[in-house]
Amino acid sequence: MVDYYPPWGFYFRVEFGISKDKNDVRFQMVSGLSVEYDTEEYKEGGENRFTHKLPVRTKYADLVLKRGMLTDSEVIKWFLRAFRDRDFEPTDLNVILMNEKGEPLKTWQVSHAIPRKWQVSDLNSGENALVIETMELTYRYFTVA
Repeated sequence: MVDYYPPWGFYFRVEFGISKDKNDVRFQMVSGLSVEYDTEEYKEGGENRFTHKLPVRTKYADLVLKRGMLTDSEVIKWFLRAFRDRDFEPTDLNVILMNEKGEPLKTWQVSHAIPRKWQVSDLNSGENALVIETMELTYRYFTVA
C-alpha cells in the first residue's frame, strides 16, 4: 500500500519582501533552486589511484522567474531601479510549494536577492500569445523549511 505521493510542481507562489501586491506572487515558472559544492583536488603523496576532492564553498544557481507581464508591479519597479539608477536594494523572498488546499508544503527562503536580468518576450503581431517577462536574480543562499 502506498501512503505517499510526491507533490505536484504547478501550485506555488513567490513572496518578495519588497512587495505586498497579491499579483506579485503569481509566476508560471521558477527555476534555479540549486546548490552544489566547488571542490579542490588534493593529491596525496604515494597514493596514485585517486585524488582527494575536498569541498571548498557552496555555489547557488541564479533564480529565474517567468510570468505574464504585469503593467504595475512593485517587483518590476525594483528591477528597473536597479538597472536605471544602479540602486541594488537586496531583498529576501520565499518560493512556497503548496498542497491542494493552498497550505505550504515546502518553502525555499532565498536570502539577499538582487536583480541580474529582466527580459520581455518578443512582440509579434502574427501570433496570439501572452507577453512573458523573465526575471533573473542572483542571491547569497537559500534554506529549506
